[in-house]
Parts: sequence; C-alpha cells; structure tokens
Amino acid sequence: MSDSILKIKDLGIRFGGLVALDDLTIDVERREILGIIGPNGAGKTTFLNLISGVYLPTSGEIVFNGKRLNGLKPYAITSLGISRTFQNIRLIPYLSVLENIALGGVHKMKATIGAELIMGKKTRQERKEWIDAAKALIAQMNLGDVTHADAVSLPYGLQRKVEIARAIATGAELILLDEPGAGMNAQEKEELITLIKDVRTNMGKTILVIEHDMKMIGALVDRVVVLNFGRHLAEGLVDEVKLDPRVITAYLGEGAR
Repeated sequence: MSDSILKIKDLGIRFGGLVALDDLTIDVERREILGIIGPNGAGKTTFLNLISGVYLPTSGEIVFNGKRLNGLKPYAITSLGISRTFQNIRLIPYLSVLENIALGGVHKMKATIGAELIMGKKTRQERKEWIDAAKALIAQMNLGDVTHADAVSLPYGLQRKVEIARAIATGAELILLDEPGAGMNAQEKEELITLIKDVRTNMGKTILVIEHDMKMIGALVDRVVVLNFGRHLAEGLVDEVKLDPRVITAYLGEGAR
C-alpha cells in the first residue's frame, strides 16, 4: 500500500507568458530518497520553490501529510515539517557551527520577546533544551570537532554538511536538497551520499534531491523523476530511466537519437 508523504497534482506556474512548470503530478513516498533530474532550465529548482512556499503555484495543488500547502508562507510550511537547502550555501557569516545549526530550531521556541528579555526560569530551560538539541545533532553528524568554528570558514564539504544539519534541526520530516553535491570533489560526494542515506535510515527522514551528477544520483536515490521544459518526462529506477530515448534526447539533443 502506498504511503505518500507528499502529493503533487497537476502543478503548474507561469511567469508572465513563460510556463516554468506545467501539469506536474508526483507522489513522494514516506522515507524515500527521490531524485529530481533534468537539463538546465527544466524547472527543478522552481519545483522546490513551489513546495517550500517561495513561489505560489498558478495551478494544481501540493499536499503534505494530508494538508494543502497552496498559499502558505515559507515559515508556515517549515512549521508543518518541510525544510530545504539551496544551490548556494546560505550559512550565516560570523556565527559558529553550533549557532547556525541551532537557528534551524528557533521556530519551535515558545518564549515571547518579553520572556527572552526577562530570561525567566522557563525561558532559560527552553533555551538550554534548544541548544542541547543542536549539540546532539552535531554529535550525530560527526561535526563535534568544529562545533565552535566559524561556519563559513570551513571547507566547502563541511559547510554543506552544516547546512543539511540546520535543515534537520527544524524537525522536518521532508528535506529538500538543491544540488547538494555542487562544487564537491569525488571524496566529498561519497561522504555526502553516506550522510544523506544515514539521515534517511537513522533519522527517518524523507528526502527529495536535485542533482546533476548522474553517478551520484545512481548511488543515492531509490527512484528518479526526469523533468524537461517544466514537464514530467520520465520516472522510475535510475538504470531504467537513463536508457529511455526521451531522456537521452533531452540531455544530449536531437542528434542523440
């Protein structure tokens, strides 16, 4: 029986006369690692922007755990259990690894501004639990050696790991990763594959990942969806999809057929 955490039905968005995404229907299974691939301009990042509330869809619907997301603000979608990373790492400069990761859980704090100023017993306890949760995540992701380091001074691969940890710190069930392997060398990509699989297996997360590196996609995902010119082109196991003549043509051009 299907156990979909995310249901995308007839989803579309237009920017003026440009159709960026059109009539897209996808089900994402709970605890699945689903890859989204396609040539440049296929609509992959636009798709993540729609799920995370950055863009509002022109048509169709997005349903997460039975709740319709259309029209919700990004912070509301985060509170429901979806978080993301971006193509370009967006760590906050001059904050430590611990502080960057802890910020992922700030939306769960109940203390008001007034309570923060007074710093009463309940507020102090909540703050301690918040920081302790971030420290536990740091330990789980083997970042203990850089806990207090300036996050943006770290090597690229570690910065990406911190960004993923911050997304997990939100408490999200579904994590959207936008080209997490971009700019990484082969060893860093291998480590990233292991990390993402551990996040699914040991933390019970569902992961939707955009990636251009087909070798990395083949080693990482359970299933892949191919987009082209904003439309659903193919779907299935990586080894099957990459042999699809339509996919070969989309990536390599008409001469590939």
